[in-house]
Amino acid sequence: MPSPKYHLITYGCQMNKNDSERLSGLLRGLGFEPTSEKEQADIILLNTCSVRQSAENRVYGHMSDFSKMKEKRPNLIIGITGCMPGRDRNFEFKKKMPVVDLYFPTSQMGQLPRWIAELRPDLVNSADIVDDYTKIMPHRETTRQAYVSIQTGCNKFCSYCVVPFARGLEKNRSVEDILSEIKELVSKGCVEITLLGQTVNSYRAPDSQIFSDDNPYGDHFAALLWEINQIPEIKRMHFTAPHPVHMTDEVIDAMALPAHVNFLHLPVQSGDDLVLRKMNRRYSSEQFLNVIDKVKKRIPDIAIGTDIIVGFSGESKEAFEKTVELYKKVNFDIAYIAQYSVRSGTAAFRAFKDDVLPEEKKRRWKVLQSLMEKIVFEKNQKFVGQIVSVLVDRFESGFCYGNSREMKLVRFLGNQELVGRIVDVSVTQSDIWLLEGENMNVDKISQG
Repeated sequence: MPSPKYHLITYGCQMNKNDSERLSGLLRGLGFEPTSEKEQADIILLNTCSVRQSAENRVYGHMSDFSKMKEKRPNLIIGITGCMPGRDRNFEFKKKMPVVDLYFPTSQMGQLPRWIAELRPDLVNSADIVDDYTKIMPHRETTRQAYVSIQTGCNKFCSYCVVPFARGLEKNRSVEDILSEIKELVSKGCVEITLLGQTVNSYRAPDSQIFSDDNPYGDHFAALLWEINQIPEIKRMHFTAPHPVHMTDEVIDAMALPAHVNFLHLPVQSGDDLVLRKMNRRYSSEQFLNVIDKVKKRIPDIAIGTDIIVGFSGESKEAFEKTVELYKKVNFDIAYIAQYSVRSGTAAFRAFKDDVLPEEKKRRWKVLQSLMEKIVFEKNQKFVGQIVSVLVDRFESGFCYGNSREMKLVRFLGNQELVGRIVDVSVTQSDIWLLEGENMNVDKISQG
């Protein structure tokens, strides 16, 4: 009898992608095999995002096709998980998707074996549940790079954000579990990890006694970075997404340890203090700039990225210009710029009017996007003639691609055998989003 098949669709952030890796690990353990064809699947799961309305609309867009598929195959199981069910307290979203059989937040992922067994006992080899879904071993397609979640949920309650409602309050994984997962990854050849959390640097270890006696840090996140640096096989490490209020001196110091990449992604969201207060971000623009100054003093050539929301409730043109001014002061290497999208259930939805016109939001987005592209192009010229260390992650049409330690995309002539290896590349030319160069390790390829 052929193995049952699953088809998994993932929307959203790196945390969602890591959660989908856990879903894959769980389903494979139940005897399922993946399929890229929905028509071949016995179960289809959508791991959803709720950050913007457009993300939720993409999920609704699948329902017509799923209804047609269910008419032909009534036993097909359709499941929705992730942030949409997490924040759908009154099942208002669920009512729009009657074709869906399973509807559950990420935290209930471990119940999936029982639910499938109730619907289709012929599909599973076990109905045993997992109480803590973070203990499910992810199934990863790549072995050299991996995301490792160190916390779930969030306690910050930024007024625009659905995460605390969708994922619950902050819960930190044990140091023992985190290090065990990383060592398991190392045994399979992993050389780069990205630590994940909603405010990743607020991490508090539930088992801090596990930290080594010679660990120099009192801040638990800094201490965790130090512990990972003691694993020699991990050559590159970074984390997302930190919160400015938790960028302590110890965390900044730990970022200078050898494994950490030369990059920090630190969301600012706005450069105006009134907007920041309405967003409940808990810092001022001056405090954010002070953190950046400390980071640059400790790691002078570090590349810095950020997140910015334009057109938030009450953001005047003058307030937006303060964001532009802050952007220029920091001289960011990259920014992910979003036009404010009202999310039901948030404090901003209840308390503030969405009073910036869509055309103005788009204009402000274009201003920052143009500024970013200008700065990135100028910064990238400085890499010409320099050697950068690149972890190759793909090979296409004769070229190898990968990120430098500054998280700049690099391309050079190579071959499939270089995928997963760390290569020194001499940069010969640069554009806005791409550095091009020559492989300096043609004869001696670094294995880690």
